[in-house]
Amino acid sequence: MPERTAHYRLPVWVQDVLLALFVTAAQVQGTVSREAADLGSVMRPLTDLGHLGFVLLVASGVVLTVRRRWPVAVFAFTALVSLTYYTLDFPDGPGWLGLFVALYTLTALGDGRRSVRIAAVGILALSVGWLVAAADLEPRAAIGWVFFRIGASVMSAALGESVRSRRFIAAEALERAELAERTREEEARARVDEERLRIAREVHDTVAHAIAIINVQAGVTAHILDKRPERARETLEAIEHTSARALQDMRTILGVLRDANDGRVPHPGIGQIDELTSKARDAGLDLRLQTGPLPATVPSAVGSAVYRILQESITNVLRHVGPTRVDIALGCTSDVVEVRVTDGGRRIDGQPSAPAGAGVGEEASASDGDRATAPTGAGRGILGMRERCQLLGGELDAQPVPGGGFQVTARLPLAPAGLA
Repeated sequence: MPERTAHYRLPVWVQDVLLALFVTAAQVQGTVSREAADLGSVMRPLTDLGHLGFVLLVASGVVLTVRRRWPVAVFAFTALVSLTYYTLDFPDGPGWLGLFVALYTLTALGDGRRSVRIAAVGILALSVGWLVAAADLEPRAAIGWVFFRIGASVMSAALGESVRSRRFIAAEALERAELAERTREEEARARVDEERLRIAREVHDTVAHAIAIINVQAGVTAHILDKRPERARETLEAIEHTSARALQDMRTILGVLRDANDGRVPHPGIGQIDELTSKARDAGLDLRLQTGPLPATVPSAVGSAVYRILQESITNVLRHVGPTRVDIALGCTSDVVEVRVTDGGRRIDGQPSAPAGAGVGEEASASDGDRATAPTGAGRGILGMRERCQLLGGELDAQPVPGGGFQVTARLPLAPAGLA
């Protein structure tokens, strides 16, 4: 229904023309009727001075056709016409209609303070002019029409300012609503992007860890398939278990994209570290876990970060070094959880590699160097771990150790900054 009403609304210029014609007709007809009723009046006839009275009444009405385009000029013109009309003692009547409409338009379409000041100055000048022109008005009771014109002028300006204020408030409210809507949409997009990034990281950590274990086990299987078939069966079973576990983890992570009740398992945390180290031992690592005192409850974000850092560190060892000794130390102080992962570098015939120097030691050193420069090179493992720590207000240190090998140390606050 509102759409049909808006569809049949007249154009603005047509509205102004019709209003100007109505005001002109009302002023002329009303003043002529008033002049005919006051036959004994001493007022100047409208036909005097070459029908100047009619010209002034018509001019103050017709000028309203351009009131929206030049509101100040139209008000000044109608005010000047009114002063001229009453100074020349033409008959009193509704000749002020055009002036009142001009005053309303000035304040309704103005900019607030400026238009109100112009209206106030104009009304003051009109009041003085009208009162001076009515100094010898007879009968004296007719001076009440002068005060009526003054009061009506003030009311016209006040009404226009009220309409302007309401329109301004409505526009501001609409703008605030649109801004709030845009802000909500931007926040929603930001949350979606953060969730996509989190899912991408979880997928990367899960897949990279599983593929690294499978790669090592496949290499072992190819090496011992003919010599130790019973051992080959064990490695194949480990590959099957690892791949099945990786698929289950992938379904759990990607389940957030489907249904809230999709049979997900709890988010990986400190409670799943034993299972993680067990899989690492199955992959051929000589892993030793030393766990210190931990608080009864650890924030899920911190526990998940500890799990992923351990997972990524073990994956890096399998990818860059292969089967070797790995020492993991996990403990907690009053306000910080610290995890340290140290590998012994590549082994030669079951023995640790020599310090960086000639021969195989150079290979171990080069491997550690690749991991150390991963944040600025093509690798993303250490960079991802460092980002996890920084998001929670922690820090991560990753560097080669003397004698061969590599060490990753992460410190995470129990009250992570990312959750504050």
